[in-house]
Amino acid sequence: MFLGVNIDHIAVLREARKINDPDPLDAVSIVKRAGADQITIHLREDRRHIDDNDAKRIIENSQLPVNLECAIDKEVIKKVIELQPYRATIVPEKREEVTTEGGLDVAKNFQNLKEVTEELHANGIEVSLFIDPDPKITKLSSEIGADWIELHTGLYSNIHAMLFSNLGYTKHSINELELSRAELKELLRKSTKELEDITAYANSLNLKVAAGHGLNYHNVKEICKIDGIIELNIGQCIIARSVFTGLKQAVVDMLELLK
Repeated sequence: MFLGVNIDHIAVLREARKINDPDPLDAVSIVKRAGADQITIHLREDRRHIDDNDAKRIIENSQLPVNLECAIDKEVIKKVIELQPYRATIVPEKREEVTTEGGLDVAKNFQNLKEVTEELHANGIEVSLFIDPDPKITKLSSEIGADWIELHTGLYSNIHAMLFSNLGYTKHSINELELSRAELKELLRKSTKELEDITAYANSLNLKVAAGHGLNYHNVKEICKIDGIIELNIGQCIIARSVFTGLKQAVVDMLELLK
């Protein structure tokens, strides 16, 4: 199982004070020494954390492949081609959201995604589509010509948090998931099976499968058991743990769970 470490939240911390520290580039060599396989960053349209200069310096200096998440905005895609990451992961994006809230609407954006995929391929960049675990969307992703899909694991992660949290419901609880333990257990089983089934189907279409969103030290083991998922992209929980343990140890701790 490959691990991509998303270092966006280092830039989030920097932007909280609008100063120069911490520098996301400093994390790259630490993540490599810890044994991770990939650096993941998200170049948002509003540049709320990682900016063009960050992306340029990280891609130019990283000894690990860089997975650059981005929207299908024309100007952003132009910048991605200029930056030349190893892979571009196309994600949906809303200006008002805290983090990416769901998978791409592949059907609605089919022609645009197909054209963008062809353009990225022509410039030597692998393409991944960030999607919800749905067979129709998976089939369309194959027809678009994507190399990868990345399965949105937000629902799985939210159910897991509601089921196993010892803190009870908090201000961050999801009203729709304030259910009995029995109901949450069944939802978790269904969500896990859905991810398993879509992974098998995607593999049958020769799509490589990654997964990410909301994965952490408590819920990642079940995802690791899914045959056919070959990469996880994880960020917030690793950066959060690094506040207490240091970044290298936080990455090592996650890698131990992925074995």
